[in-house]
Amino acid sequence: MPVLYRLCLYIALLQLLPCTSLFAQKMTKEERKQMMIDTLDGKFDFSRFLIDMNGFIPVPGLVTEPALGSFGGFLAPVFIHQKDAEPSPGYVPPDITAGMGMLTANGSWGLGAFRMGSFPKAGIKYQGGIFYGSINLDFYRELPNIGERSFTFNIRSTAIFASISKKVFKEKEGYLGIQYSFAPTNVEPRFEAELPDFVEPIDLDNTSAALTFFADWDTRNTIFTPDSGLRTRFKYGMNDSWIGSDFTFQRFDVLINWFVPLKDNWVSGLRLETKSAFGDPPFYLLPGIEIRGVPAARYQGKNSVVLETEQRYDLNLRWSIVGFAGWAKAIPDDQTFSESDNIFSVGTGFRYLIARVFRLRAGLDIAFSPDNFGYYIVFGHNWNR
Repeated sequence: MPVLYRLCLYIALLQLLPCTSLFAQKMTKEERKQMMIDTLDGKFDFSRFLIDMNGFIPVPGLVTEPALGSFGGFLAPVFIHQKDAEPSPGYVPPDITAGMGMLTANGSWGLGAFRMGSFPKAGIKYQGGIFYGSINLDFYRELPNIGERSFTFNIRSTAIFASISKKVFKEKEGYLGIQYSFAPTNVEPRFEAELPDFVEPIDLDNTSAALTFFADWDTRNTIFTPDSGLRTRFKYGMNDSWIGSDFTFQRFDVLINWFVPLKDNWVSGLRLETKSAFGDPPFYLLPGIEIRGVPAARYQGKNSVVLETEQRYDLNLRWSIVGFAGWAKAIPDDQTFSESDNIFSVGTGFRYLIARVFRLRAGLDIAFSPDNFGYYIVFGHNWNR
Protein backbone atom coordinates (compact mmCIF):
# COMPACT_ATOMS: atom_id res chain seq x y z
CA MET A 1 0.00 0.00 0.00
CA PRO A 2 2.75 2.61 0.79
CA VAL A 3 4.32 2.01 -2.64
CA LEU A 4 1.02 2.50 -4.44
CA TYR A 5 0.28 5.63 -2.40
CA ARG A 6 3.67 7.14 -3.22
CA LEU A 7 3.32 6.38 -6.91
CA CYS A 8 -0.16 7.93 -6.94
CA LEU A 9 1.19 11.03 -5.20
CA TYR A 10 4.00 11.20 -7.75
CA ILE A 11 1.57 11.09 -10.68
CA ALA A 12 -0.69 13.68 -9.04
CA LEU A 13 2.21 16.07 -8.54
CA LEU A 14 3.36 15.63 -12.10
CA GLN A 15 -0.10 16.48 -13.36
CA LEU A 16 -0.73 19.37 -10.97
CA LEU A 17 2.61 21.15 -11.23
CA PRO A 18 2.53 22.10 -14.92
CA CYS A 19 -0.99 23.50 -14.62
CA THR A 20 -0.16 25.71 -11.63
CA SER A 21 3.21 26.80 -13.02
CA LEU A 22 1.83 27.65 -16.45
CA PHE A 23 -1.29 29.38 -15.18
CA ALA A 24 0.59 32.66 -14.85
CA GLN A 25 1.50 32.36 -18.52
CA LYS A 26 -2.23 32.46 -19.41
CA MET A 27 -1.92 29.41 -21.60
CA THR A 28 -4.97 27.54 -22.76
CA LYS A 29 -5.77 24.08 -21.46
CA GLU A 30 -4.68 22.56 -24.74
CA GLU A 31 -1.39 24.48 -24.72
CA ARG A 32 -0.67 23.29 -21.19
CA LYS A 33 -1.41 19.73 -22.22
CA GLN A 34 0.85 19.92 -25.27
CA MET A 35 3.69 21.30 -23.15
CA MET A 36 3.86 17.93 -21.37
CA ILE A 37 3.74 15.84 -24.55
CA ASP A 38 6.81 14.83 -26.56
CA THR A 39 6.41 15.70 -30.23
CA LEU A 40 8.50 12.64 -31.15
CA ASP A 41 6.11 9.95 -29.92
CA GLY A 42 3.19 11.81 -28.32
CA LYS A 43 3.99 10.44 -24.84
CA PHE A 44 4.16 12.19 -21.45
CA ASP A 45 7.52 13.97 -21.16
CA PHE A 46 9.02 16.81 -19.09
CA SER A 47 11.61 18.02 -21.63
CA ARG A 48 9.71 20.97 -23.16
CA PHE A 49 8.46 22.11 -19.76
CA LEU A 50 12.00 22.16 -18.37
CA ILE A 51 13.55 23.88 -21.37
CA ASP A 52 10.87 26.36 -22.49
CA MET A 53 9.23 27.22 -19.16
CA ASN A 54 12.20 26.85 -16.75
CA GLY A 55 10.08 24.35 -14.85
CA PHE A 56 11.00 21.72 -12.29
CA ILE A 57 10.36 18.06 -11.57
CA PRO A 58 8.98 17.13 -8.13
CA VAL A 59 11.08 14.12 -7.14
CA PRO A 60 9.55 11.96 -4.38
CA GLY A 61 11.59 9.29 -2.71
CA LEU A 62 11.02 6.47 -0.25
CA VAL A 63 13.19 6.04 2.82
CA THR A 64 13.05 2.32 3.55
CA GLU A 65 16.15 1.86 5.72
CA PRO A 66 15.33 -0.25 8.82
CA ALA A 67 17.85 1.96 10.66
CA LEU A 68 15.56 4.92 9.94
CA GLY A 69 12.30 3.28 10.95
CA SER A 70 11.66 1.24 7.78
CA PHE A 71 9.45 3.89 6.20
CA GLY A 72 9.56 7.57 5.35
CA GLY A 73 9.78 9.88 2.43
CA PHE A 74 11.29 12.97 0.96
CA LEU A 75 10.26 15.44 -1.71
CA ALA A 76 12.74 17.45 -3.76
CA PRO A 77 11.77 20.02 -6.40
CA VAL A 78 14.58 19.75 -8.99
CA PHE A 79 15.14 22.60 -11.44
CA ILE A 80 17.10 21.56 -14.55
CA HIS A 81 18.40 24.29 -16.84
CA GLN A 82 19.90 23.26 -20.16
CA LYS A 83 23.09 25.14 -21.04
CA ASP A 84 23.11 27.32 -24.12
CA ALA A 85 25.21 26.16 -27.06
CA GLU A 86 28.86 26.63 -26.09
CA PRO A 87 32.08 26.12 -28.06
CA SER A 88 32.92 23.16 -25.82
CA PRO A 89 33.49 19.64 -27.14
CA GLY A 90 31.59 16.72 -25.71
CA TYR A 91 28.60 16.56 -23.40
CA VAL A 92 27.83 19.66 -21.31
CA PRO A 93 25.65 18.81 -18.26
CA PRO A 94 22.75 21.12 -17.38
CA ASP A 95 22.71 23.31 -14.28
CA ILE A 96 20.70 21.76 -11.45
CA THR A 97 19.13 23.46 -8.43
CA ALA A 98 17.20 21.44 -5.86
CA GLY A 99 15.58 21.71 -2.46
CA MET A 100 14.78 18.76 -0.21
CA GLY A 101 12.61 17.88 2.76
CA MET A 102 12.67 14.50 4.53
CA LEU A 103 10.64 12.82 7.28
CA THR A 104 10.77 9.19 8.44
CA ALA A 105 8.77 6.93 10.72
CA ASN A 106 11.37 6.95 13.52
CA GLY A 107 11.31 10.75 13.84
CA SER A 108 14.27 11.58 11.61
CA TRP A 109 13.88 14.72 9.52
CA GLY A 110 15.98 17.07 7.41
CA LEU A 111 15.95 20.08 5.10
CA GLY A 112 18.49 20.98 2.46
CA ALA A 113 19.36 22.79 -0.75
CA PHE A 114 21.83 21.97 -3.55
CA ARG A 115 23.26 23.69 -6.62
CA MET A 116 25.40 22.23 -9.40
CA GLY A 117 26.54 24.23 -12.43
CA SER A 118 29.33 24.94 -14.87
CA PHE A 119 31.02 27.56 -17.04
CA PRO A 120 31.87 25.50 -20.15
CA LYS A 121 33.89 28.26 -21.87
CA ALA A 122 36.21 28.46 -18.86
CA GLY A 123 36.20 24.69 -18.26
CA ILE A 124 34.89 25.12 -14.69
CA LYS A 125 32.36 23.09 -12.71
CA TYR A 126 31.05 23.89 -9.24
CA GLN A 127 28.76 22.44 -6.57
CA GLY A 128 27.45 23.65 -3.24
CA GLY A 129 24.90 22.66 -0.66
CA ILE A 130 23.60 22.97 2.87
CA PHE A 131 21.69 20.40 4.95
CA TYR A 132 20.29 20.41 8.47
CA GLY A 133 19.04 17.18 9.90
CA SER A 134 18.06 15.35 13.06
CA ILE A 135 18.69 11.70 12.24
CA ASN A 136 17.94 8.68 14.42
CA LEU A 137 20.24 5.95 13.19
CA ASP A 138 21.15 2.42 14.29
CA PHE A 139 24.78 1.30 14.37
CA TYR A 140 25.73 -2.35 14.71
CA ARG A 141 28.70 -3.90 16.52
CA GLU A 142 29.82 -7.40 17.59
CA LEU A 143 30.18 -7.56 21.39
CA PRO A 144 32.18 -10.27 23.24
CA ASN A 145 29.97 -13.02 24.70
CA ILE A 146 26.86 -11.21 23.40
CA GLY A 147 27.10 -11.17 19.64
CA GLU A 148 25.78 -8.48 17.35
CA ARG A 149 23.88 -5.60 18.92
CA SER A 150 22.44 -2.38 17.57
CA PHE A 151 22.85 1.05 19.20
CA THR A 152 20.52 3.94 18.35
CA PHE A 153 21.87 7.49 18.24
CA ASN A 154 20.29 10.83 17.37
CA ILE A 155 22.66 12.83 15.17
CA ARG A 156 21.92 16.54 14.74
CA SER A 157 24.13 18.37 12.30
CA THR A 158 24.33 21.31 9.93
CA ALA A 159 26.48 20.31 6.96
CA ILE A 160 27.79 22.82 4.42
CA PHE A 161 29.99 22.06 1.43
CA ALA A 162 31.31 23.75 -1.71
CA SER A 163 33.55 22.49 -4.51
CA ILE A 164 35.09 23.79 -7.70
CA SER A 165 37.01 21.98 -10.43
CA LYS A 166 38.91 22.96 -13.57
CA LYS A 167 39.25 21.12 -16.84
CA VAL A 168 42.81 19.88 -17.31
CA PHE A 169 42.88 19.10 -21.04
CA LYS A 170 41.05 21.17 -23.65
CA GLU A 171 39.77 18.20 -25.68
CA LYS A 172 39.37 15.73 -22.80
CA GLU A 173 36.88 15.40 -19.95
CA GLY A 174 39.39 15.33 -17.08
CA TYR A 175 38.95 17.72 -14.12
CA LEU A 176 40.97 18.50 -11.00
CA GLY A 177 39.16 20.06 -8.07
CA ILE A 178 38.99 21.00 -4.42
CA GLN A 179 36.13 20.77 -1.93
CA TYR A 180 35.57 22.08 1.58
CA SER A 181 32.94 20.78 4.01
CA PHE A 182 32.03 21.91 7.52
CA ALA A 183 29.63 20.16 9.92
CA PRO A 184 28.99 21.03 13.59
CA THR A 185 27.44 17.88 15.06
CA ASN A 186 25.75 16.77 18.26
CA VAL A 187 25.26 13.06 18.94
CA GLU A 188 22.88 11.79 21.65
CA PRO A 189 22.58 8.12 22.66
CA ARG A 190 19.03 6.77 22.61
CA PHE A 191 19.68 3.84 24.96
CA GLU A 192 20.14 3.52 28.72
CA ALA A 193 23.27 1.37 28.79
CA GLU A 194 26.76 2.82 29.08
CA LEU A 195 28.45 4.08 25.95
CA PRO A 196 30.01 1.21 23.99
CA ASP A 197 33.77 1.12 23.46
CA PHE A 198 33.56 2.31 19.84
CA VAL A 199 32.20 5.72 20.94
CA GLU A 200 34.65 8.35 22.20
CA PRO A 201 33.50 11.35 24.30
CA ILE A 202 34.52 13.76 21.52
CA ASP A 203 32.17 11.94 19.14
CA LEU A 204 29.15 13.34 21.03
CA ASP A 205 29.75 17.09 20.50
CA ASN A 206 32.16 18.20 17.81
CA THR A 207 32.86 19.86 14.50
CA SER A 208 34.17 17.95 11.52
CA ALA A 209 35.72 19.82 8.60
CA ALA A 210 37.37 18.34 5.53
CA LEU A 211 39.55 19.71 2.75
CA THR A 212 39.30 17.32 -0.17
CA PHE A 213 41.21 17.13 -3.43
CA PHE A 214 39.72 15.14 -6.28
CA ALA A 215 40.27 14.08 -9.87
CA ASP A 216 37.26 13.35 -12.07
CA TRP A 217 37.14 11.80 -15.54
CA ASP A 218 33.67 11.62 -17.06
CA THR A 219 32.77 10.53 -20.61
CA ARG A 220 29.15 9.50 -19.89
CA ASN A 221 26.64 10.71 -22.46
CA THR A 222 24.46 12.13 -19.63
CA ILE A 223 24.75 12.69 -15.89
CA PHE A 224 21.23 11.31 -15.36
CA THR A 225 20.72 7.80 -16.82
CA PRO A 226 23.79 7.01 -18.94
CA ASP A 227 23.68 4.77 -22.01
CA SER A 228 27.47 4.77 -22.50
CA GLY A 229 30.67 6.17 -21.09
CA LEU A 230 33.09 5.92 -18.17
CA ARG A 231 33.31 7.91 -14.97
CA THR A 232 36.24 7.63 -12.56
CA ARG A 233 36.64 9.74 -9.44
CA PHE A 234 39.52 9.77 -6.94
CA LYS A 235 39.15 11.73 -3.69
CA TYR A 236 41.64 12.41 -0.90
CA GLY A 237 40.25 14.30 2.10
CA MET A 238 41.87 15.61 5.28
CA ASN A 239 40.30 16.43 8.66
CA ASP A 240 42.62 18.44 10.93
CA SER A 241 42.61 21.32 13.40
CA TRP A 242 44.05 23.80 10.89
CA ILE A 243 41.03 23.12 8.65
CA GLY A 244 38.57 23.67 11.53
CA SER A 245 38.00 20.04 12.56
CA ASP A 246 38.07 18.49 16.02
CA PHE A 247 39.34 15.25 14.46
CA THR A 248 42.52 14.15 12.74
CA PHE A 249 41.99 11.59 10.01
CA GLN A 250 42.12 11.13 6.24
CA ARG A 251 39.84 9.52 3.66
CA PHE A 252 40.71 8.06 0.27
CA ASP A 253 37.77 7.07 -1.97
CA VAL A 254 37.68 5.63 -5.49
CA LEU A 255 34.57 5.47 -7.70
CA ILE A 256 34.34 3.83 -11.14
CA ASN A 257 31.11 3.63 -13.18
CA TRP A 258 31.26 2.11 -16.67
CA PHE A 259 28.32 1.88 -19.08
CA VAL A 260 28.46 -0.19 -22.28
CA PRO A 261 25.62 -0.54 -24.84
CA LEU A 262 25.71 -4.27 -25.63
CA LYS A 263 22.83 -3.80 -28.08
CA ASP A 264 20.66 -0.90 -29.19
CA ASN A 265 18.25 -1.64 -26.35
CA TRP A 266 20.58 -3.23 -23.77
CA VAL A 267 22.92 -1.19 -21.53
CA SER A 268 25.32 -2.98 -19.20
CA GLY A 269 26.72 -1.09 -16.20
CA LEU A 270 29.56 -1.88 -13.81
CA ARG A 271 30.31 -0.12 -10.53
CA LEU A 272 33.42 -0.38 -8.36
CA GLU A 273 33.68 1.74 -5.23
CA THR A 274 36.26 1.63 -2.43
CA LYS A 275 36.59 3.77 0.70
CA SER A 276 39.44 3.90 3.22
CA ALA A 277 39.89 5.87 6.44
CA PHE A 278 43.21 6.56 8.16
CA GLY A 279 43.56 7.99 11.67
CA ASP A 280 40.69 8.39 14.13
CA PRO A 281 37.38 9.32 12.51
CA PRO A 282 34.20 9.40 14.63
CA PHE A 283 32.20 6.18 14.45
CA TYR A 284 29.46 7.73 12.29
CA LEU A 285 31.97 8.81 9.61
CA LEU A 286 33.56 5.40 9.14
CA PRO A 287 33.33 3.97 5.60
CA GLY A 288 30.23 1.88 5.08
CA ILE A 289 28.45 -0.11 2.41
CA GLU A 290 26.12 1.82 0.10
CA ILE A 291 24.23 -0.71 -1.98
CA ARG A 292 20.55 -1.36 -2.62
CA GLY A 293 18.96 -3.80 -0.18
CA VAL A 294 21.51 -3.20 2.62
CA PRO A 295 20.54 -0.81 5.46
CA ALA A 296 22.64 2.31 6.02
CA ALA A 297 25.33 1.97 8.74
CA ARG A 298 24.62 -1.78 8.93
CA TYR A 299 28.21 -2.63 7.98
CA GLN A 300 31.15 -0.33 8.74
CA GLY A 301 34.92 -0.56 8.87
CA LYS A 302 38.12 1.32 8.20
CA ASN A 303 37.86 0.02 4.63
CA SER A 304 34.95 -0.92 2.38
CA VAL A 305 34.53 -2.17 -1.17
CA VAL A 306 31.45 -2.50 -3.41
CA LEU A 307 31.21 -4.27 -6.76
CA GLU A 308 27.87 -4.09 -8.56
CA THR A 309 26.41 -4.61 -12.00
CA GLU A 310 23.15 -3.29 -13.44
CA GLN A 311 21.57 -4.41 -16.70
CA ARG A 312 18.93 -2.19 -18.36
CA TYR A 313 16.79 -3.56 -21.16
CA ASP A 314 14.67 -1.07 -23.08
CA LEU A 315 11.30 -2.53 -24.03
CA ASN A 316 10.63 0.52 -26.19
CA LEU A 317 11.60 4.20 -26.27
CA ARG A 318 9.90 4.93 -22.92
CA TRP A 319 9.82 1.80 -20.77
CA SER A 320 12.71 -0.29 -19.48
CA ILE A 321 13.32 -3.09 -17.00
CA VAL A 322 16.48 -3.37 -14.91
CA GLY A 323 18.18 -6.14 -12.98
CA PHE A 324 21.13 -5.70 -10.64
CA ALA A 325 23.37 -7.69 -8.33
CA GLY A 326 26.17 -6.66 -6.01
CA TRP A 327 28.85 -7.85 -3.61
CA ALA A 328 30.39 -5.80 -0.82
CA LYS A 329 32.65 -5.90 2.23
CA ALA A 330 33.22 -3.62 5.20
CA ILE A 331 36.52 -4.44 6.91
CA PRO A 332 36.92 -3.49 10.60
CA ASP A 333 40.30 -2.87 12.21
CA ASP A 334 40.30 -6.24 13.95
CA GLN A 335 39.59 -8.27 10.81
CA THR A 336 41.41 -9.05 7.59
CA PHE A 337 39.84 -8.87 4.15
CA SER A 338 39.19 -12.62 4.09
CA GLU A 339 37.73 -12.64 7.62
CA SER A 340 35.16 -9.90 7.01
CA ASP A 341 31.65 -10.82 5.90
CA ASN A 342 30.69 -11.10 2.24
CA ILE A 343 27.49 -9.11 1.65
CA PHE A 344 25.35 -9.84 -1.41
CA SER A 345 22.29 -8.11 -2.84
CA VAL A 346 20.08 -8.63 -5.89
CA GLY A 347 17.08 -6.82 -7.26
CA THR A 348 14.98 -5.66 -10.15
CA GLY A 349 12.94 -2.64 -11.20
CA PHE A 350 11.54 -0.57 -14.03
CA ARG A 351 12.22 2.83 -15.61
CA TYR A 352 10.24 5.40 -17.60
CA LEU A 353 11.98 7.96 -19.83
CA ILE A 354 10.51 11.03 -18.19
CA ALA A 355 12.63 13.68 -19.98
CA ARG A 356 13.90 12.38 -23.34
CA VAL A 357 16.08 15.39 -24.22
CA PHE A 358 18.04 14.97 -20.97
CA ARG A 359 18.05 11.13 -21.12
CA LEU A 360 16.45 11.17 -17.68
CA ARG A 361 14.69 8.04 -16.48
CA ALA A 362 12.76 7.47 -13.26
CA GLY A 363 11.30 4.34 -11.73
CA LEU A 364 11.10 1.89 -8.86
CA ASP A 365 13.57 -0.75 -7.60
CA ILE A 366 13.14 -3.65 -5.19
CA ALA A 367 16.34 -5.11 -3.69
CA PHE A 368 17.13 -8.04 -1.39
CA SER A 369 20.14 -8.88 0.78
CA PRO A 370 20.57 -11.96 3.03
CA ASP A 371 18.71 -10.46 6.01
CA ASN A 372 16.88 -7.47 4.58
CA PHE A 373 15.14 -5.84 1.62
CA GLY A 374 14.34 -2.33 0.42
CA TYR A 375 12.35 -0.51 -2.26
CA TYR A 376 13.52 2.71 -3.85
CA ILE A 377 12.18 5.37 -6.19
CA VAL A 378 15.09 6.12 -8.53
CA PHE A 379 15.55 9.47 -10.26
CA GLY A 380 18.35 9.34 -12.84
CA HIS A 381 20.61 6.50 -11.73
CA ASN A 382 21.12 4.82 -8.38
CA TRP A 383 24.90 5.14 -8.69
CA ASN A 384 24.95 8.92 -8.96
CA ARG A 385 27.09 10.36 -6.16
